Amino acid sequence: MEAAAANDMSEPQHNGKSKPHKCTVCDERFTTKGNLSVHIRIHTEQKSYSCPHCEKCYNNSESFRQHMYTHSMKHKCSDCGKCFHSNSALTSHRRIHSGEKPFECRVCGKRFAITKNLTVHSRIHSGEKPYKCSACGKCFRHSKGLTVHRRIHSGEKPFECSVCGKRFSLAGHLRRHSRIHSGEKPYKCQVCH
Repeated sequence: MEAAAANDMSEPQHNGKSKPHKCTVCDERFTTKGNLSVHIRIHTEQKSYSCPHCEKCYNNSESFRQHMYTHSMKHKCSDCGKCFHSNSALTSHRRIHSGEKPFECRVCGKRFAITKNLTVHSRIHSGEKPYKCSACGKCFRHSKGLTVHRRIHSGEKPFECSVCGKRFSLAGHLRRHSRIHSGEKPYKCQVCH
C-alpha cells in the first residue's frame, strides 16, 4: 500500500495546507500520509468474490456468503419476491408491506420498523455521536455519515457518470449531474413556469 505513495513537495498549498503526499496511481494529493493510505484502498482493494447471478462483487468470503442467500429463495417475500439472507431480515422487510412499526421512541413517541433505526434515532435526543473521524475528529450519529465524510479526506469518488466519466463522492451529486445529459429540469418557477 505504501508503495503507491510518493512524497513530492512540489505541490502548492491548498486552503493554507501543503499537500505533499501524492498517490502514484491517480496523482491525487493529500495533506497527511494517513489520508493517502485511506485513499489508496480504492485502487488496491480486490473484489475477488463475484456473484454469478447479479454481478455484485465482494472482497471477503463472509459478505459474499451472506449475499448468496439472497438468491437461494429460502427467505423470499411473498409480496414482492425479494429474497433475504435470514428469516429475521425477511421479517423486518415484511414490515414495509404491513406498515407495522413495533419499536417506539420513549422520548418523542416516533415508531420504527426495526430496532437499529430506533437506536440511531435515539441519538438525536441523547446527543450521542459514537462514530468519530480519525483524521479530523468530527463525530457522527451513524456509521453511514462517517463513511460519506471520510471521502473528504480520502478523495474517494465511487459514483461515476456513465455518459462522461465524471466521478462524485455522493450518489445524489451524480443524480443531479446526470440532468445535464438527460435535459431533465425538475424545478419549475411558480411565477413564469
